[in-house]
Amino acid sequence: MIYQRLLIALTVCVVLLFSASARSAEQGQSPPNVIVMMVDDMGWSDLGCYGSEIRTPNLDKLAADGLRFTQFYNTAKCAQTRATLLSGQYHDEVGIGQLRNCWTLAEAMKTAGYHTIMTGKWHLSQQPTDRGFDRYFGHLSGATDFFVGDKTFRLDGEPFEVPPQGFYTTDANIDYALRFIDQSRDGGKPFFCYVAFNAPHYPLQAPKEDVERYLGKYKSGWDKLRQQRFARQKQLGLIDKDCELTPRPDDVPAWDTLDADTREKEDLRMATFAAMVDRVDQNVGRLVAHLKEQGQFDNTLILFLSDNGACPFDRNHNINRMPWEARSHWTYNKGWAHACNTPWREYKRNQHEGGISSPLIVHWPAGLKTKPGALTHDVGHLVDVMATLLDLTGTEYPAEYDGRQLQPLRGRSLLPVFRGETDTDRPPLYFDFANQHHALRIGPWKLVNKDRGPWELYNLDEDRSELHNLVKKLPERAAEMQQQWETWARSAGVIKAKAGQKKKQKAAE
Repeated sequence: MIYQRLLIALTVCVVLLFSASARSAEQGQSPPNVIVMMVDDMGWSDLGCYGSEIRTPNLDKLAADGLRFTQFYNTAKCAQTRATLLSGQYHDEVGIGQLRNCWTLAEAMKTAGYHTIMTGKWHLSQQPTDRGFDRYFGHLSGATDFFVGDKTFRLDGEPFEVPPQGFYTTDANIDYALRFIDQSRDGGKPFFCYVAFNAPHYPLQAPKEDVERYLGKYKSGWDKLRQQRFARQKQLGLIDKDCELTPRPDDVPAWDTLDADTREKEDLRMATFAAMVDRVDQNVGRLVAHLKEQGQFDNTLILFLSDNGACPFDRNHNINRMPWEARSHWTYNKGWAHACNTPWREYKRNQHEGGISSPLIVHWPAGLKTKPGALTHDVGHLVDVMATLLDLTGTEYPAEYDGRQLQPLRGRSLLPVFRGETDTDRPPLYFDFANQHHALRIGPWKLVNKDRGPWELYNLDEDRSELHNLVKKLPERAAEMQQQWETWARSAGVIKAKAGQKKKQKAAE
């Protein structure tokens, strides 16, 4: 029986690989390589091409030659986003870290004939090499010391001892990605590479020379920074000219009320955060340069995104060490997080736009049909990545894989958007974090709450900043959307059935 299953699986792989290759041949090119790069805890406005003052020339160049999404969504939290990205399902449906009853991106791309590579943060159960990745370097933990790592670092499933000197996690992620990519060429297969940067997640740590580049740049404070980024976003066309800047929250002090010592400390914190984003960009530049040297750049699809909005958790300790020293543990606070999410409300965990909005840069010279530097206002979501890559490779989504009964695919392919088409029939998108923060988006309408509080209703076409709650004006629409969200939440296991209901269900079965 085991041998029969192996033979069937091998046959399916060969057929799918032939299908993908034949499809690419019809288009006059070989199957494209695919790179998905995801940063951690980076706000919507933290790249230059999304309004930031942070130096990100390599990512800005990808954006200038590629496509940017203005309405792409994540799930507002680290592990949830990773589960959704890798499964094409909503994270609640796969048990978040457990990845139950799903096909991972790595398993799908491996079936399509790709060499599968991952570097960086895993933050799920098992290990990447257990879920379809041929090669892996990184850490299994949700956060790590960038200079000395932790005990969860692995290389191809085996413990990896981080060198005591000369190591920086962001650099190492690309070091190993380049090594794995070069090794994959020997097998003659295209590669799928998932780089999960831990940066700029806390602890805020960066090489001294990078931090010093930004020291003093943030002494004007978060209030002025938000205004500057907001103005740039309008100039870039990322937001509508009528979009409103959300007000500073009540629990964030006005910058001009802070004393000189506090401002000095805050400048250092934000300078270190900026340095971490800068360092990511430097490493993206290394990757791009290497692909160009190897003649693989033009036919490599690159997706760059963030796992959630900016992080408001002020969890400093070991700040007797400077942030360019190992075992320091600096974070920033709500003041900077609110600025990094300009112009949106709320943060990581929340389902308001500040928690779930992600930059998405798409670059693919051989396949992208939009004008260089184009913006798309079509709505996209993490669940779409699986559907997009299956469409790209001509791979069928199976009902069963490796003995697992798979749930239906939730997303839709973004390839039509890559071709310059407009998606006018977006299915509803559901959002949840720990059954505490919820949302539902249907067309322009968004229903959202915070801490299980009252539901709020917004028309995002007219009010993306979520400042004008329409729930009292349109109570029937709000009630209908709430019922639709609750129906989904029960089916996904967000809302658990009561004991009596469970007994009735069991008796009925």
